[in-house]
Parts: sequence; C-alpha cells; structure tokens
Amino acid sequence: MRTDAFALRHIGPRETDLPYMLKTIGVDSIEQLVYETLPDDIRLKAPLNLDPAMTEFEYANHIRDLGKKNRTFKSYIGLGYHPTIVPAPIQRNIFENPGWYTAYTPYQAEIAQGRLEAILNFQTTVIELTGMEIANASLLDEGTAAAEAMALLFDVRTRDQKKNNTHKFFVSEEILPQTLSVLQTRSTPIGIELVIGNHETFDFSNEFFGAILQYPGKYGQVNDYRAFVAKAKENEIKVAFAADILSLATLTSPGEMGAAVVVGTTQRFGVPMGYGGPHAAFFATKDEYKRSMPGRIIGVSIDVNGNRALRMALGTREQHIKREKATSNICTAQVLLAVMAGMYAVYHGPKGLKYIANKVHASAVTVAEALNKLGVSQTNTAFFDTILVKADAQKVKTVAEKNKVNFFYPDADSISISFNETTSVADINEIIAIFAEALGKETFTVSELSEASQLPASLERTSSFLTHDVFNNHHSESQLMRYIKKLERKDLSLNHSMISLGSCTMKLNAASEMLPLSMPNWNSIHPFAPVDQVEGYITMLKRLEQQLNVITGFAGTTLQPNSGAQGEYAGLMAIRAYHMSRNEGHRNVCLIPSSAHGTNPASAAMAGMKIIVTKTTPEGNIDVEDLREKAIEHKDDLSCLMVTYPSTHGVFESSIIEITKLIHDNGGLVYMDGANMNAQVGLTNPATIGADVCHLNLHKTFAIPHGGGGPGVGPICVNEKLVPFLPTNPILNVGGEQAITAISSAPYGSALVCLISYGYITMMGAEGLKSATEHAILNANYMKARFEGHYPILYTGECGRAAHEMILDCRSFKENGIEVGDIAKRLMDYGFHAPTVSFPVAGTLMIEPTESEDLAELDRFCDALISIRKEIEEAKADDKNNVLKNAPHTLAMLTTDNWDFPYTREKAAYPLDYIAENKFWPSVRRVDDAYGDRNLVCSCAPIEAYMEN
Repeated sequence: MRTDAFALRHIGPRETDLPYMLKTIGVDSIEQLVYETLPDDIRLKAPLNLDPAMTEFEYANHIRDLGKKNRTFKSYIGLGYHPTIVPAPIQRNIFENPGWYTAYTPYQAEIAQGRLEAILNFQTTVIELTGMEIANASLLDEGTAAAEAMALLFDVRTRDQKKNNTHKFFVSEEILPQTLSVLQTRSTPIGIELVIGNHETFDFSNEFFGAILQYPGKYGQVNDYRAFVAKAKENEIKVAFAADILSLATLTSPGEMGAAVVVGTTQRFGVPMGYGGPHAAFFATKDEYKRSMPGRIIGVSIDVNGNRALRMALGTREQHIKREKATSNICTAQVLLAVMAGMYAVYHGPKGLKYIANKVHASAVTVAEALNKLGVSQTNTAFFDTILVKADAQKVKTVAEKNKVNFFYPDADSISISFNETTSVADINEIIAIFAEALGKETFTVSELSEASQLPASLERTSSFLTHDVFNNHHSESQLMRYIKKLERKDLSLNHSMISLGSCTMKLNAASEMLPLSMPNWNSIHPFAPVDQVEGYITMLKRLEQQLNVITGFAGTTLQPNSGAQGEYAGLMAIRAYHMSRNEGHRNVCLIPSSAHGTNPASAAMAGMKIIVTKTTPEGNIDVEDLREKAIEHKDDLSCLMVTYPSTHGVFESSIIEITKLIHDNGGLVYMDGANMNAQVGLTNPATIGADVCHLNLHKTFAIPHGGGGPGVGPICVNEKLVPFLPTNPILNVGGEQAITAISSAPYGSALVCLISYGYITMMGAEGLKSATEHAILNANYMKARFEGHYPILYTGECGRAAHEMILDCRSFKENGIEVGDIAKRLMDYGFHAPTVSFPVAGTLMIEPTESEDLAELDRFCDALISIRKEIEEAKADDKNNVLKNAPHTLAMLTTDNWDFPYTREKAAYPLDYIAENKFWPSVRRVDDAYGDRNLVCSCAPIEAYMEN
C-alpha cells in the first residue's frame, strides 16, 4: 500500500474488499456499477483538469509556506472583528478535538446531551448579557443576524401595520457597513424599504414598523438609546439592537433599554478572526416572538423517567415544516463556534468578563488621553473600545503599516482605532509612537492603564449576569478540562462510529486538513486587512474557486455564502439580478418539485419569488409532463427551476437534460441544489446536466466538519451569464461587474474553514475525487444489497441501483406498533447515530454511508439494522413495553437493582457481540419533546423551577 497517497487514507474500503463487495452487489466492477447508476449522456468525457494530488507531507509544507505570505499585522480595525485570546484548553479540547468538531446536528438528543448543554450555556450567556428573555443556538454572522431581526420585526407587525402595508425600516447610520449591505440585499425582495439616517432626527412616523441601532456605533460612539426606544414604542415601532457582546459586561443591556431584538457576534469570545469566519452570531428577543424566531433553540425538557434532558425546541418554526411560509430559510447554526464562545464565558465567568471588558476600555481611554497630549483630538463623546481621532490618515497609515499595525481610515482626516483583549501597555506605547512620528513630534511612554472612564454613568451596567453555577465553578484549567470532557463523553461523534445521515454526507474530516486552522498566519487575519497583507489567503481562495469551477464545469464561484441555505439564496438572487438586467424583472415564478429540501421554497420566498410546486411520480422522480405543463403555463414569468441532483430520493434521474432544456426553452434558468454533489464529483457535473448555477455544501462533499450543526460553507458556482452578478462587499470590492450587495458580512464568508476544502481537493486530486465518488456509490449499493430482504427500499434507478444514498421504508412496521423513531432510538443501543428520519418521505430512514467508511464499519451498521428488523418482528402492536419502545437504554437502567422489563439486560445493552468492545451509553432516556415545548426553558435555570404541579 502506498503510505503517501492521501486518497487511500480518506477512502474506507481496501482494494482487497472490492471483490466481495462487488459480488454482493451483483456487478463485476466499479465501472459497471457506475454505468448502471448514472445515465450515460451526462458522464464526463475527460478527467477533471486539476493539479496532481499532493501527499499529506507535501501539503503540510505547502500550506505552511503559503501561510507565510500572509502578514499578521496587529489589528485595530474593529468593525465587528477583533483579535482575541483563544484559551488554550478550549483550543486543544474543543477546537482541535474531533469529539466536538465531527458531531452532527443534535436531532437525536439522547446522544447529544453534552453539546446541547454547551449550547444552553451559550444561550444563557447571550440572554443575560443582552437582558433579553430568549436566545437561539447561534446564527451565521452579525450581518445576517441583523437581517433576520428585520424579517422577524416585519413578521410580527401589528394587524393594522400589515393591513396598511407598513414597510419602512429605519437603519441608523451608525450601523456596520457590511451589516447595511446585507440588510439592503435581504430587504428589497420581500418589500421592505430601508431608510438610513441619524437616530436623533428620526421622525417616528406611522410608515415605519421597525428600526435597528448599533451599540456601540461603528466607530465607537456610545449612545443612550432609551429615549429613542421609548418614543418608538409609543408609535408601535419595534427596535432591534446590533450590540457588541463584550461591551455588555460594562454597559446597560439593550433589554433594559426596551429592545425587541438584540443581535451581534460572539467572535471576540475566544474565536479567531480567521479572515472573516466562521463565528457564532447571536440572536435574542422577547418570549412573545419565539414562534417567529429564526434558527435553532435548545430547550430544557425531561426524559421518560422525569430526569432533566435537553433537546432542540420548537421545531415547528423551521423551514422544513413551513417551507415557503417560513420567514427564514436558516437551517443551521455555528455550533462549534458557539460552544467555544459559551465555554469562554464558563472559563472566565462574570468577574473575568468584566475584567477583560474594563481592561479593553482602559486601553482605549489611555490612548485617547495620550493622543490628546500630542494634539490629536478624539471625537466620540463616550466610547467603550473604539476611539475616532482627527489626523492626516495617509501620514498615519504610512507609519502604522511600516510598524505592522492596521487602523481603520473612514476618510482622509479620520482614524478609527479599536482595542481588544490582546492589547498590552507595550502595544499602547507603539500606537503613541506611530502618531508621534506621523506628526513629527517627540513620543513618550505610559507605564500603566488609565483609571478614568469614558462611559456615561447612566449607562454603566448595574444588573448582574451569569450567576448560575456553571459560570462560577470552572475557572481553573483542571476544572474546565474535566467539564469539557464530561460533556464530550455524552456525545456520539464520528470518532466513535459512522454517522450515515442521508443528504448530510458525514465523511472523514482528515487531521491534515484541519491542522492549518490553528496556525496564526491563517487564523489571526482581519477580514478587512489590506489586500497586500493577505497574499496567502487570496491565493488559496482563488485556487479553491478555480478548483470548484473545474469540478462543477462553471465559469465563476463566490465563497461568500456561509451555509447551504445562504448559497441557495445567493444563487436565486443572482438569477433575479440576471433577469432584471435584461428588463425581465417580472420573471419571478420558481418551480420546485414536491420532493425538494424545505430550504428551497423558503429561500425562493425570501428572494421574492412565487413558488409553484411540481409533482413527482410514484417512482420518486420529477413528473416531467407536469413540469412541462407548468413551465409552459408560466413561460412569460418563469424565473427558474430548483432541482436537486441526484434527486432527494437518491436517484440519478435519466430525464435531467430534458428537464433543464424545458426550463431554458421557456425563458427560465436552472438552479441545482448541491446537497448530493458527493455522487457527482468526477463523474458528471452541474454544467453537463444543464444547470446555470449550483450551491455546494463544503461541509458535506468537501470535508469541512459539521461541528455539531455548524460551521458550514455554501458557495455558489455559476455559468458565464451569471458571473457579473456574484455578490460584493462594501469594504473589500469582490464579486462581479454588476454585483449584488452582500450575502454575508465578510467578503469571503467563513474563509478560515475554506482551508479544509482546499486541502481536501489538493490532496485528493482528480483521480482521488473521482474514486471517492465511485466508492460512495459502491458503499451505498453494498448496504442496499445487504438490506434487501429485510427492509423495503424506495426509489432506485432504472437498473435498480441507488446513487450515494437510499431510503428504507419503515411504514409497514406500524402493524407491529413500531414507528421509525423507535428504530432511530434503538440504534443508539447499538452504538450508532440514526440515519435521516422521515425525510424526504415520512416513516422512512435515508442512509448515506459516504466513501470514508470501511467494510467492517458498513457491516456493523448493517448488522445492527438487520438485528433491529428481527426485534421488530418480535414486537406486538399493543405492547408498549418492548426493547424498541424503551430504547435507548442508559447505564443507570442497566445497573439498578430492579429490572422490570420482559427482556434481558444483555439484550437491552449488548444485542450484538461487537458492542461490548466499544459501548457508547446514551446519558438520558427518551426525551419528552412535547413537555419541552409546553414548558419552554432556554437557559441554565434548574429544571425544578419549571416542573408542572
């Protein structure tokens, strides 16, 4: 075996396994299997034109050398991004730990209690610092969180406001520029008119439904907004705040000022800047708006024994349920980063956060006082961490960059300087020296921080926060390390067993891809650093864009969308801009098959489109005749078709080229959802099937880990006609010649984790990527062959093959009293996370093994489900006390003196021999979802306070 071929490490099955696997499937070769799976007319005729694959050692040297081309200046740029100290125990035990970064979204709560507790800590931190009543499990970044706040306030307008079509939204001119750009993108398609101005001169007319304020302002000014909020409330205008999370340790909270929503980013809570992301945004609001709140919410419930258990709450809000009626398309969070930020609050506690905030403020005051002595005036009447000074920007910039220091320069006569947790007295003296040299004056030094305050006494925080034990008991590294490990042990991740979630592609996240994320030359760069300082980043990102162009067959890529749903939205907005550029803005009809992901119609609605649902055949394919009828009916207004390929049912539909031609013939474009791209790479591509734009889930096909529900990256790749409309950014000019405004806050979205996909493609090469796709198809069809005779399998291709995933039909088991959810819970006893439950068909399991799983692991999973099938046969419809209904079984159950179940402890916990070697114990019994929704608790209050009488 070649020890230096990365693809051989990434792909699970060994060459010696192939004869047995192929025989089980009933084919002679992988080539025959692929031929029977893919329509021949969409097969690529030539290999992907990519550079030869690097070995892991070659890539390590390459990425280290490339990183040296990034110049890591000290950053005082601010604008929502700040250098921070990542506590070493959090970096080592969470950020670099596959037990945390390879976990999946906690839909199966019983095996995700550790992650759920960590996110509950994050929610509690946000609730208490913002002074609000409820917070979600994080959003993607501050700009998109602000857009979600705007959408929520639009949704909760009063009856009269809706009747009168009240649609104006006030945006303070103090808002961060990137946030304004995202607001501009998101407002227009849904009929919201932005009015940008000074909050002090706002007229509060009845034409407005909401407003958003920045606290502190973009260049540091701290305003007392209480009078503004009070007057807005009198006029039925609800106010959102975009707030700096660290400042809230010393400033009066927005909740105490009467805010309806508070958003922001927790980046400065121990998460590296990473050239823009990923970072966990926060979103907090009032309890009365919880049904309109975007994203995920972690809530406290109980299990069947009445013990405290956590789970994802209020799922009925989600776009998969509401589809085009959803007010948000968000289907993810930034869980790994939220875990880090929440643990930062746990480690430092309220006193530690206050100390850090006071030190940051003292640094800003000290420099302001020193510059004043040099004759440089500071214009903010009150500030927390950012000062705005008047001086010749070019002269200061020249000296600053010579000393490897970055400030922000709003105009020729202004300089904004934002201080942070890493700022030292030596740094302060360096800043003083820079200004002195620029002014031609003698410098001087300070020896300690000023004790003065530039915060108004009326805005100094007096309310307590983070009083719960968890924020006050883990301040030594030993305590924190053990707490993190305690939580990790409650979670099942890829480092324990395969996670075979259909449509989610939980493949290997190789260590060699992950290591560069910890390198300072990559993770400490500000997203608005001058371009000449980030040659390494620009080179890597442009190469990744080109790699994705080759893989998709398209002409251009933007990496800005930082989730798959954002990619959908970006693609649709590019289509919208294209039609408008041709004076065909009336084209707003979007055709969507009924089998589509729920995010598809939600994204289309957000893009201002009219959704027409098309039928699927009994075989699960698109009903071409129904599509033809609707395309022709709406040909004058047809904007696009949204299609997933291979289909959501795991099949390469042979009519795909006919389908895309039909849309083009009627004036529309084709958007391909890239959720199932893992079955395409190297074999076919979106351009070949006739698509015009696709999004790619880099956190699926291209190896970025799911992180327990995020981070994600959802770039869009487009053909030549859509390249001009790729999105830009107000600070750094990116995108096309007719670029739409920003999709997310940072120019390149979550740039840091793009390193992972770049590494994956670079080390796999064309041959490795194609082999990965072939082995994904091989593994799926091997499992399908093993399940046949035990489970009915829905929807196969014309030759009876699955693509990269398959659907097991569990609906008939109701005759035995067994629901598909019982199978999901029982799999935990066998040491596995359940496949995708009841999507895209209710009562089914959708299984995707990926190429990374070896034969032994595939067999363990198959053995588990086949064993469960036998248990189903033993169940009776009227018997609620069986091994499936009682699953999962905890260690506490197995070790009690009393055993009141009609089956043995061994059958409960060790139904197959392999389990004893590596037993994973769920930490709670089955969670009561209904109780959790009736008694919604989203913070760290003890459960006893909420128990029903």
